[in-house]
Amino acid sequence: MKRLFSLLAVCLLGVATVLGFAPFYLYLVPVITLALLVLFWRKSSTPMQAAITGFAFGMGLFGAGVTWLYVSLHDFGHMAPALAVLALIVLCAYLSLFPALVGWIVTWRYFRSAWIWPGIVAAVWVLMEWLRGTILFAGFPWLAVGYSQVPDSLLAGYAPVVGVYGVSLLLMLGVAWLACWLAQRQQYRCWLYLASIWIIGFGLQQIHWTQPEDEPVTVSLLQGNIPQDMKWEPEHLAATMRAYARLVQASPSRLIVTPEISFPIYYDQAPRDYLEFLTEHALTQQGDVLVGMLEYSAADNGYYNSMFSFGASPEQSYRKYHLVPFGEYIPLKTIFGWVIDVLHIPLSDFSRGKPGQQPLNLAGQRVAVNICYEDVFGEEIILQLPQASLLVNVSNDAWFGRSIGPRQHLQISQMRALETGRYMLRSTNTGVTAIINERGQVLQQLEMFTTAGLHGVAQGFKGATPYVRFGNSIVLGLIGLILFAGGVVAFFGRYKTL
Repeated sequence: MKRLFSLLAVCLLGVATVLGFAPFYLYLVPVITLALLVLFWRKSSTPMQAAITGFAFGMGLFGAGVTWLYVSLHDFGHMAPALAVLALIVLCAYLSLFPALVGWIVTWRYFRSAWIWPGIVAAVWVLMEWLRGTILFAGFPWLAVGYSQVPDSLLAGYAPVVGVYGVSLLLMLGVAWLACWLAQRQQYRCWLYLASIWIIGFGLQQIHWTQPEDEPVTVSLLQGNIPQDMKWEPEHLAATMRAYARLVQASPSRLIVTPEISFPIYYDQAPRDYLEFLTEHALTQQGDVLVGMLEYSAADNGYYNSMFSFGASPEQSYRKYHLVPFGEYIPLKTIFGWVIDVLHIPLSDFSRGKPGQQPLNLAGQRVAVNICYEDVFGEEIILQLPQASLLVNVSNDAWFGRSIGPRQHLQISQMRALETGRYMLRSTNTGVTAIINERGQVLQQLEMFTTAGLHGVAQGFKGATPYVRFGNSIVLGLIGLILFAGGVVAFFGRYKTL
C-alpha cells in the first residue's frame, strides 16, 4: 500500500509539472517537481523500481499535458468516447516509457554512486527527450521540459545557444543537484552549482545574437474563427471566403497572413476574380497577402498543404514538409489503414513538400513559412536561416477546441523565436494569433475564438544565433561527453558520491 501511495504521489508530481507550461507559465514548478522525481530515483532500491517511478511520473505529465488530443479525436474526429480515451491512454503509456527508461538507466549502481551522477541524470533525460522527438512516425517532442522555461525564466537565456533541448539539459542538471542536496543536506556546493546555471543564463540574456535589418514592416495576422465542424462543409465555403475578404480589406499592412488552409479549396479551383481582389488590395499597400489553400500537383499526383502569395512580389508558394501522423497521413497503411474508417478527418493523405525550401520574398522581407506542427521541430525551422528575416507560423488549432493545446503551441513558437533571434508571426484560425519578438515575448495577441485581424509591426533581423549555426549538435555533443565521462568513472570504479 505504501508503494501504491508513493506512485500516486509521483503521478501527481507529473500532473503538477504541467503548470510550468502555457497557459500557466509557472516555470519554477518544474524545478521542484523534477527535483522530487530525481530524489525518488535516488532513493529507489532497484532500477526496475526507478523505471516504474518514471513511468508513473510520465503518465501524470502526459495524461494532464496532452488532454487536448481527446478533443481532436472525439469532438472533431468523431471517435467513440471510450476508444478516444483508450487511444489517449496508449499514447501516454508510450510517451511514459521514456522517463521510465531514464529512471532505469540512472539508478544503475555504478552510475548512482559516481560524483558525475547529476550530469548523467540530465544527459539521459534529454537524450530520451530527443529520441521521443525524432523516432516513431517522425516524433512527438511536445512537453519537452525546456519549453517550461520560456520566456521568463533565466534559463531561457540558453535557448539561442543550445535550443530547447539544451534548456532541458541545464534545467535537469540543476534539479539533479537540488535533489542531491535534498538527499544529503551537507552538500552545500550543490547550491553553488545551481546558482551558477541561473546566473550564466541571466548573462546570456543580455547578449543580442542578431541585429535589426532595415525598417519594421507592418503586418496583419488574420483570425477567421471558422468553426472546425463547419470548415470543410461545401455549403459554408462562400461564407468563409467572404469573411476573409472582409478581414483582408480591413488590413492596412504590407504583409497580410491568413491561417493554414484558410480557404478549404484547391488553388486551381479558387475563383480568379477573388485572387485578383487579394492581389489588388496587396498592391494598394505595396505588399503581399499570404493565403493557405490546398494544392494538387499533376506532375507527381500529390496533394499538398500549401501557402500562396499574391501581391507586389512575384507569386510564390510553400508546401508543408513535416506532416502530422494520423492527421495528414497514415503511417504504415497496411497496419493502421483502419484509422481512416474510425477518424473522420478530411484529406488525411497529404504529400510532403520538398525539404530545404527557401524563404519567400514578401513585403520587403525574407519570410520563413512553417505550417502548424512544423514549428515543433526547431532543427527544421533553422534550415531556412540565417537567410530569413522573419518567421511565420500558420495553424488551425481549432482541432484542440478550448483546451490548453493552443496555448502550449504558442509557447513552442516563443521558443522558436528565442532560438533563432527572429520575430515569429502566428496567424491561426481560432487562436492564438500573436506577434512574438526575437526575445520570445508576446507583444500582441488576439482573444481566442474571435473574428479579427491583428495589426502591428514586425522587425526583420539578420545574423545567426549559435543554435542557428550548429542546431542540436552542441547539446548532443554535450550529452555524449557526459555519458562518456560517466562510463569512464563507472568503469574505473571511482564511486565518490556527490
